[in-house]
Amino acid sequence: MKQFKSVYVPGNHTHQASYKPLLKQVVEEIFNPEKPDPVDIEHMSSGLTDLLKTGFSMFMKVSRPHPSDHPLLILFVVGGVTVSEAKMIKDLVPSLKPGTQVIVLSTRLLKPLNIPELLFVTDRLHPDLGF
Repeated sequence: MKQFKSVYVPGNHTHQASYKPLLKQVVEEIFNPEKPDPVDIEHMSSGLTDLLKTGFSMFMKVSRPHPSDHPLLILFVVGGVTVSEAKMIKDLVPSLKPGTQVIVLSTRLLKPLNIPELLFVTDRLHPDLGF
């Protein structure tokens, strides 16, 4: 990831330091009209039309589709998502682009007690969360 490196927003003399969730950063980047091409979000070609566009892009300037151009956005989070993160996305998207549906998928639904366990687990490939 080139753009989304930290969830910590440093403070200054007038504002205190704050926390900005990664999912919020991603959703705001997707629906930001001033950023035409998100750096960390890639378009995967699927279908004959997209493959032809990709092939012709070597010879002429063909723009990739932007994630916010579609009425349905599917976010898949590897590692888990909390209920508060899902609600934050549900509340945030209508304010950024009304009429857009977002489906949030994840490998698991995390409980608040899972977060410290995942942060301090010694074997990161096989955490024991009691599932």
